[in-house]
Amino acid sequence: MKKIESSKAPKAIGPYSQAIQTEQLLFLSGQLPIDPATGKLVASEIRIQTQRVLDNLEAVLNEAHLSFKNVVRCDVFLKDLNDFAAFNEEYAKKFNQSIPPARQTIQVARLPMDALIEISCIAILSA
Repeated sequence: MKKIESSKAPKAIGPYSQAIQTEQLLFLSGQLPIDPATGKLVASEIRIQTQRVLDNLEAVLNEAHLSFKNVVRCDVFLKDLNDFAAFNEEYAKKFNQSIPPARQTIQVARLPMDALIEISCIAILSA
């Protein structure tokens, strides 16, 4: 196993790694809409928060020399499923390949730092 860490994504706020690489897979921990420069949440609007989360995930993927094309599964946690359509539009901008990853989206009561969204991913090392 190998720890993957990007300075372009927020540091972990607990005892976990940004990502762990195995022989064939990269497991990305859930990313929150935290600006890595400030360590604070971005504006409390689902589109802005979704963009930040995806940018954070992309930074970690890039650190492992991967992209969204390598992602095979995403787990999405939304504070409010009424935000699903707006989230989905932003998500589709990054995952615009012909075969998008498998995904589940779950409404949760609360997320760390009172974020509106968190996304974790699994990527394959060879696409």
